[in-house]
Amino acid sequence: MIKLGNFLFRYRNGLFPIFYALLFVPSPTIFANYMVAIILGLLIALTGQWIRAINAGEVLIARGGRNKRIYAEGLVTDGIFKHCRNPLYIGNILLLLGLGIVANSLIFVLFMVPLFAFFYQAIVLAEEYYLTKQFGEAYHRYCQDVNRWIPNFSGLGNTLSRMNFSWRKFLVREYNQSFIWMAAAVLVIAKNLYFYPYNISFEAALPYLIGIFIVLVIAYGVIRYLKKSRRMVY
Repeated sequence: MIKLGNFLFRYRNGLFPIFYALLFVPSPTIFANYMVAIILGLLIALTGQWIRAINAGEVLIARGGRNKRIYAEGLVTDGIFKHCRNPLYIGNILLLLGLGIVANSLIFVLFMVPLFAFFYQAIVLAEEYYLTKQFGEAYHRYCQDVNRWIPNFSGLGNTLSRMNFSWRKFLVREYNQSFIWMAAAVLVIAKNLYFYPYNISFEAALPYLIGIFIVLVIAYGVIRYLKKSRRMVY
């Protein structure tokens, strides 16, 4: 598992595009009322994005990894990491689960999401192996106090209120990932409305979907320009 985890960590940025493509594979549906699927799926995906935002916008926390290898200069145990050891990965899994529900794809939710979670389990085991060697007893004590996957919500409100959150840092770090999953949601909704006889008219929804997609593209372009021109840095 550790070898698999190291391999997946190296190529983890390619996991999302592959799984996003699988959202468009025909599948039995979950909900007869597609509006339920859209609302529930987006709520779950936005929860995942919120968790990612807490991680990405926290000034004290930097992403792990160097040269596509697991790496950490220090052991981060503050902020959201006091409540769960892998909040970013939980956010990613919720994002994908939410999109699977938006796609109303029974196959995706039953098979692709568990596979995605299994991949992250392998990555986490590889990271834990590295961190144990790097930080020894300090990391071992941290693992005893904080769960790998199940968050401890005790004191979470106090932790969030004390965080030094930076919107600039969040936007610079998350604009690409946020655009991809939101654009995928719009395209999946358009595909489903076009191919399936739901009680929502494709022709009526299309102008709204196009408008949302255009707003996403403009927002992506503006933030990317500000980042590349160094008008928005952190």
